[in-house]
Amino acid sequence: MHQARLLRLLRDLGPQSRVALGDLVELSRSKLAFEIDRLLETGLVVPDGLAASRGGRRSHNVRVAPSLRFLGVDIGATSVDVAVTNAELEVLGHVAEPLDVREGPVAVFERVLALAGKLREATSTEHFDGAGIGVPGPVRFPEGVPVAPPIMPGWNGFPVREAMSQELGCPVLVDNDVNLMALGEQQAGVARSVRDFLCVKLGTGIGCGIVVGGEVHRGMTGSAGDIGHIQVEPGGLRCACGNTGCLEAYFGGNALVRDATAFAQSGRSTELAGRLASAGRLTPEDVSAAAAAGDAAALDLIRWGGNRTGQVIAGLVSFFNPGLVVIGGGLTGLGHNLLASIRTQVYGQSLPLATGNLPIVLGELGQVAGVVGAARLISNHIFSPS
Repeated sequence: MHQARLLRLLRDLGPQSRVALGDLVELSRSKLAFEIDRLLETGLVVPDGLAASRGGRRSHNVRVAPSLRFLGVDIGATSVDVAVTNAELEVLGHVAEPLDVREGPVAVFERVLALAGKLREATSTEHFDGAGIGVPGPVRFPEGVPVAPPIMPGWNGFPVREAMSQELGCPVLVDNDVNLMALGEQQAGVARSVRDFLCVKLGTGIGCGIVVGGEVHRGMTGSAGDIGHIQVEPGGLRCACGNTGCLEAYFGGNALVRDATAFAQSGRSTELAGRLASAGRLTPEDVSAAAAAGDAAALDLIRWGGNRTGQVIAGLVSFFNPGLVVIGGGLTGLGHNLLASIRTQVYGQSLPLATGNLPIVLGELGQVAGVVGAARLISNHIFSPS
């Protein structure tokens, strides 16, 4: 317990003197010395010279072993990000490329391993000490296995943790991608000083990472935060999950492209019609560009989506009373109108006691949030020595 706390402090704060660590963990000098000596023996911690003088004998600095390397993998519905970090979770190398998760786990992980190999060479990494992997669907966390993910055909029950641990030769943990985004923002983003917050990812699908007391809340079976399948319209549109009226049936990357295409084909938006004729298909980026050009129909699509999402978040805020709501994911590129619509719904529907001091903000880390969170996830595991 004490060792895990010392390791995480050194990871998050960088090199510290023994005296400073004693102040932070409130251990006696003898107990602190014993715990640090044990960590030095494991090789997870190394000496780092003398600390600055505070009067009297100078204390010795210690730090997490700079040779440690973690692999972070963030698999989305349409892309993958892979990064290598050091022990303090600084990104040493990062690559991203388009990828269709519907190709199945074997094809996807062939690409992940190829990208990891390139990063090993680019960062002169001999081996990985651990890897964290995020996938865009529900995960049974202890086993590292996706369970009936609606947008991931062929992934149900695939032993991601076991298979990738064998391939990489290191410990592997697997989690839902939005949980990793929350961990990333907690590590190095906008949620650094917040213990209770929600992190909402708006991408091809919609999910929510729930952080309680500084720890991710996954629920009994790992499905906590699956807000894209909260019903917003009884008897409404059919969703990919098989139910009707889900939030994702009305907003998210797929729903946005569907509605934008309908607007273009019906003549409701000449801007979107022109883009559809030029490219043969529309993307969320086309909707964003059309809105930026002042297209009223594109602006309506963004506001409607923000309103629907804000309705769901308002219910979460009333229930959970978080200290912060972080909005991330690819659809945040739709611009200020989306965030403004979400804020309007939450501040208008939730009680003033819950929203009086509630910031609703965009994430700071953008594309690297997931891989930083993946590295934090596995480092938490590695830094919990028995």
